[in-house]
Amino acid sequence: MPNTAVTTVILAAGRSTRMKSSIPKALHPIAGRPMLGHVLATVSSFDSNRTVLVLAPGMDDVARYAKGVSASLDIAIQEKPLGTGSAVRAAEAFVPPRDGVVLVVFGDTPLVRGQTLSDMIGACRPETPVVVLGFEATDPTPYGRLVLNTDGSLARIVERKDATVKELAITLCNGGAMAVRAEHLFRLLARVTNENASGEYYLPDVVKLARAEGLGCTVIRAPEEDIQGVNSRAELASVEAVLQHRLRRRAMDSGVTLADPETVYLSADTVFGQDVTIGQNVVFGPGVEVANNVTIKPFCHIEGGRIEEGAQIGPFARIRPGSEIGRDVHIGNFVETKKAKIEEGAKVNHLSYIGDARVGAKANIGAGTITCNYDGFNKQFTDIGAGAFIGSNSSLVAPVKIGDGAYTGSGSVITKDVSADALAVERSKQFEKPGWAASFRARFSGLKKAGE
Repeated sequence: MPNTAVTTVILAAGRSTRMKSSIPKALHPIAGRPMLGHVLATVSSFDSNRTVLVLAPGMDDVARYAKGVSASLDIAIQEKPLGTGSAVRAAEAFVPPRDGVVLVVFGDTPLVRGQTLSDMIGACRPETPVVVLGFEATDPTPYGRLVLNTDGSLARIVERKDATVKELAITLCNGGAMAVRAEHLFRLLARVTNENASGEYYLPDVVKLARAEGLGCTVIRAPEEDIQGVNSRAELASVEAVLQHRLRRRAMDSGVTLADPETVYLSADTVFGQDVTIGQNVVFGPGVEVANNVTIKPFCHIEGGRIEEGAQIGPFARIRPGSEIGRDVHIGNFVETKKAKIEEGAKVNHLSYIGDARVGAKANIGAGTITCNYDGFNKQFTDIGAGAFIGSNSSLVAPVKIGDGAYTGSGSVITKDVSADALAVERSKQFEKPGWAASFRARFSGLKKAGE
């Protein structure tokens, strides 16, 4: 990208009216990240000098999220919903006057690529100070058309309702985003009127005004899928599908085997090493890192954890936030971990819950073991030493420490610390009554016959 000052203005004042939601549109998640987060990540990819987020009054939750992602971001308020031109004008106080390029993007179009926006900025030169994002539409019916001059420059943007029959045949459509040199943008916006059916000030009118002054306007094209906006739950699902396809392809290109790609769901921040194998119906929530040579078997859900090299997970395992799965660890079927550090070579193979705990290297956790970590008010810690053997159906009542190499007998409820290399067994004494079962059956069999 040329060395020029760039101010990016993100329009995100939508309130999810058509989505029938109390959650602002910009915060609806796609691939584990709020929609606005994707736009902010794209903007950060080309080092915008300044970013201004335009919101409606009262959208404090959106502002907090955005500031959490980019503390240097400025917040502008569009006091009344009077159109995209009005929204951009709300950001004027944050844009350095007569300096560089102003890039306008939308908070509900999360699929636009950073390279496309960088190309728009690069094309925004003194001789072409207005650049519009365009796309070839499969069905252009809902969109404004981009009318070109014979030299390929942009002549005007025509709204669908105002288009002639000839103009309606155009398939090159307005993708929304625009780059305008700062020395022209707000002067042109000040001349935009609201003389239209909606009584709003439209950003695309800048093109008509620029051309009237003899200023050059041009178009940068993007694939149609890249400019998909989100105004409904159906459109949210459509954008999710596109992004999942991109993420799966990126994973496979980096050395990940997906047994059935369409059934694996990734988050935008999922990180994989090489030679990772993932089975069918696996879901990755936010915050997951997977090292080399890891196998994740079908029907696992993994969120907020790191899995080290050589580990095997699943099938039907749930790895919850704060889990650290060490090198060559085995986590088996119907095992759940939460805020647990499972050290190198340890095994938790069957039907167990390990939460707020450490499992030492090469320890073995028997089937049905649970760490009883919650007392109704606080979470307590369980420490299981290296080489320990926890018998099946053990309950470890935290806080408790199992020493290195210690054993617990199957079916035990362990409430006290166990010394290294010791055996701890907690069971009531087994006793036997000869013949009891036969007499029990005979008694109740007779009562049943009498009642028939």
